[in-house]
Amino acid sequence: MAKPADTRTAGRKPAPKATRSTAETEKIRAALAARRDELRAEYDQTLSEITELQRDRLTDSAGDDQADTGTKTLEREQEISLANSILERITQVERALERLDEGGYGWCERCGNPIPVERLAAFPSATQCVTCKQLEERR
Repeated sequence: MAKPADTRTAGRKPAPKATRSTAETEKIRAALAARRDELRAEYDQTLSEITELQRDRLTDSAGDDQADTGTKTLEREQEISLANSILERITQVERALERLDEGGYGWCERCGNPIPVERLAAFPSATQCVTCKQLEERR
């Protein structure tokens, strides 16, 4: 029985991958590493603030009514959500560094075409070209 063709790449030839110079690769690597370090510092700071706020809430909760308790719970959930968002961005940057090492950085994972430089400048950890990302978001 014949295998069905992969609909993502059927009828499309991936663009030939141009090689970057060592200087270009190192410049990209340095920018990504700096962003990762910046995000890690932000994450550590956020965790520190969450811990401090938790201590304050535990010592200052006497006499809280249900509304106060609900507000504190909502605030805690928002803080944790923010920390998780930062952690996700760290993961994206680390993945971009891996793709750089493997030679796939700057190329769309879906169609194989180059990701525009403007998109990479705005979102350095992008893994898809604009067209493929738009298609993904419509689904």
